[in-house]
Order: sequence, then structure tokens, then C-alpha cells
Amino acid sequence: MTLGSKLAWDDTVLPFQLDRADIRGRAARLDGVLSGILKQHNYPPVVEALVAEMALLTALIGQTIKLRWKLSLQVQSKGAVRMIATDFYAPEAEGEPARIRAYASYDADKLSDGPAMDQIGEGYFAILMDQGEGMQPYQGITPLSGASLASCAEAYFAQSEQIPTKFALSFGQSTEPGVAQHWRAGGIMIQHMPKASPSVSGGGSGEGGLLLAQDVVSDDDGENWNRVNFHLATVEDMELIGPSLPTTDLLVRLFHEEGPRVFDALPVRFGCSCSEDRVRQSLSIYSAKDIEKMTTDDGQVTADCQFCGAHYTLDPTTVGFEAEEVSGE
Repeated sequence: MTLGSKLAWDDTVLPFQLDRADIRGRAARLDGVLSGILKQHNYPPVVEALVAEMALLTALIGQTIKLRWKLSLQVQSKGAVRMIATDFYAPEAEGEPARIRAYASYDADKLSDGPAMDQIGEGYFAILMDQGEGMQPYQGITPLSGASLASCAEAYFAQSEQIPTKFALSFGQSTEPGVAQHWRAGGIMIQHMPKASPSVSGGGSGEGGLLLAQDVVSDDDGENWNRVNFHLATVEDMELIGPSLPTTDLLVRLFHEEGPRVFDALPVRFGCSCSEDRVRQSLSIYSAKDIEKMTTDDGQVTADCQFCGAHYTLDPTTVGFEAEEVSGE
């Protein structure tokens, strides 16, 4: 296998379907995407791990939804890591890549030496969809629960969508010979094909009575779900992260009894939607008095993008709603 074929699956999301089990899935590997995200900030390793996991979840979930514009994942918590925010931008045209960006807000003094999830306290996990101008945005929220961000996402789909969902994720710093150390991530997401909402009575089996995947499948569907989950549980970290094992070969290894079918892989890249126009739009709600308070000693209004680090310098007389009124005369 050549280096080119080894890396062919990096920064892609591969949709697949298990016809015999009525289950769909996505397999993803991220490399350059994570480098683009993490090089913008000097995060401590434990924060980098959380951002890497969140970016991987975003790639897997974003590809399952027929988006016209943007899907966002957010974690808000009372812990040392106060927020993690990611965006998945759908391809603008057939054959073009999707774009992912992410950042985290944290209190360095409160970080501990414990596991990554110990840095996140009480809070919530949210999925937001923005389908563009003229479309009603969607937001779904579930309390943070479980031992990983993946388990929070599983609880979200069971609780808010009643769709059984399971993730197998791996991420860490690559130490390949001759290659600079950098983060890589890989994962598989499976979901039972949506059907009429099942009747669920009583509390769920998760923390705080939250529904879990096993609460929303039964009979033959439950047997299929349990069987596929058993096979998924045999996956090894290095199989997920690669780069030596093609994703298609991994799916055959795991699910050959289920008749896996794969579809066209979607390339994903690090990318940001920030622009000077968007900054001006965000400032358009402020009066001239407010803008004056934001003006630096150098007589400029400045703004930095948290996602990509872009720095914008604007003339204060050209921003704010009063400036817009003057320009519109």
C-alpha cells in the first residue's frame, strides 16, 4: 500500500448502511482538520482532547443530516472547561468539502490532572441546526451525562430524537516516525434507521432517568442493534485512527455478516465563516455611544475570531446602527 492510499481516508466521512440490520452509519478520520483547529490556540492537552472528540462527533453527526448550511454542537458547563463550540458547514456545491471549526473556553486555574470529562461539570449538550435564511432554526438540548462527550451525544439522540445511536471513537497525538507530532482522530457512528416513534413508558435507564439507546429498540430491532453493537465493540483504537487500514476494510472486518454498503466519502476541511462583513453585522446593534466604549486608544474597533484567530480592525465611524443609517441615506 502506498502512502497516498494510506492517507486517502484522512479528513473524510464515509457513509455506510447495514441492510440486514436496518442500521446506517458513518466512519470518519480527521488529521489536517484537527491541525487546523488546534494550531489556532495553545490549549492544554486535556482541553485539546475534548476539542478533538467534539470535532470528531461534529464530523460524524453533521454528515448524517441533509444540511443546507450549518450544524453546531455545544457544551456549556460549570466546570473548568466552560464551553466547547463546533460548527459543521455543509458543502456549498456537489463535490466540494464540508468545513469544520471549533474552539473551547476554559479556566486554566481550575483544570485538574484527572480524565478529560472531569474538567466538565454540570451543564448541557446541545445540537443546533441553521438551514439558512428563511428557515426556522432548530435546537435540541440534553443534560451532560456519562463518561465522555460521545455518551452525551448518544443520550441526546435517545432522549430528543428517540433514535438509537452508538459511537466508537479514538483520538490522540500521532507519533509516526518521520512525521511531526500532531493530533489524529477516528470514529464510527451507527444509528438504527428512523421509524415511527416507539412508545416509551417510565423513566430511562441512563443517569437521571435519561433515555438510552436500549430504551428505544425492542424485539427484532433490539436483537439486530445488540448484535451490531457487539461487533462494533471489538474495534481497536489503531483501526479507527489509521492510517494503514482503509476505512472500507475496517467496515468489512467489523460488519461482514450485516452486508455493509458504502456510499461516496465526503471530504472535510478546517474552515471558518468569519469575515469583515459578518463583524460589521454583529456590531450593527450598537449605538455610537456603545461603539465609542469599544474604541481602542489608537482610535480603532478591533475584533478577533475565536475559531480561526483572524483579526479585524475597523474605523469606528463606519460601524454600529447609526453608521448604517448614515450610509443608507
